[in-house]
Amino acid sequence: MDGKEAKELVRRGYDALSVQYDEAFGSETKYGDWLGELLTRIPDRSRVLDVGCGAGVPVAKVLADSGHQVTGVDISEVQVARARERVPNATFLQGDVTTLELPAGEFDAVLSFYALIHIPVDEQEALLQRIGTWLRPGGMFVATVGATAWTGAEENWLGGDVPMWWSHADADATRAWIEAAGLVVERVEFVPEADSGHTLIWASLRALHN
Repeated sequence: MDGKEAKELVRRGYDALSVQYDEAFGSETKYGDWLGELLTRIPDRSRVLDVGCGAGVPVAKVLADSGHQVTGVDISEVQVARARERVPNATFLQGDVTTLELPAGEFDAVLSFYALIHIPVDEQEALLQRIGTWLRPGGMFVATVGATAWTGAEENWLGGDVPMWWSHADADATRAWIEAAGLVVERVEFVPEADSGHTLIWASLRALHN
């Protein structure tokens, strides 16, 4: 399966099961600790990019309701439509983030929770390089990435009649890509989930020095 076909699987899966995904993973309450810490670390009225924003809750909603200027991007038209309804005080874009054009130094923080793992692994290093350019010096990057290397699909995802697809390197490889993009990795945490898990990485773009 090539990258275009894989992304189409992801798009169709989230289009079909947007509501079921929220119900399965408790969209109203997930990421509470992560968002709470982020809110203490970014300036007032920060510009924040949410990569793989889903239906806007909780990330975009929590940040926008706290006075930040949030832009979300997601490949799923249904997810973006729901996000626009649920979080009218944020901006949402529908499309493939690997081809998204954004100004350099535009954001105080870029977040990506359980989204990079849906992007073909051979496109992730280049995307992380671009994310590095989107951040202002000192800006935060917080993301969940794979703990181990794996690419594959699951049929009948979430009990529906559509498949879902994932692709990721191991945590060490992804960390190396993040550092090569000019970011300093501050903390790496394993996030257990049933008999497996993901990796949470906190990083920041190196500040400019005179």
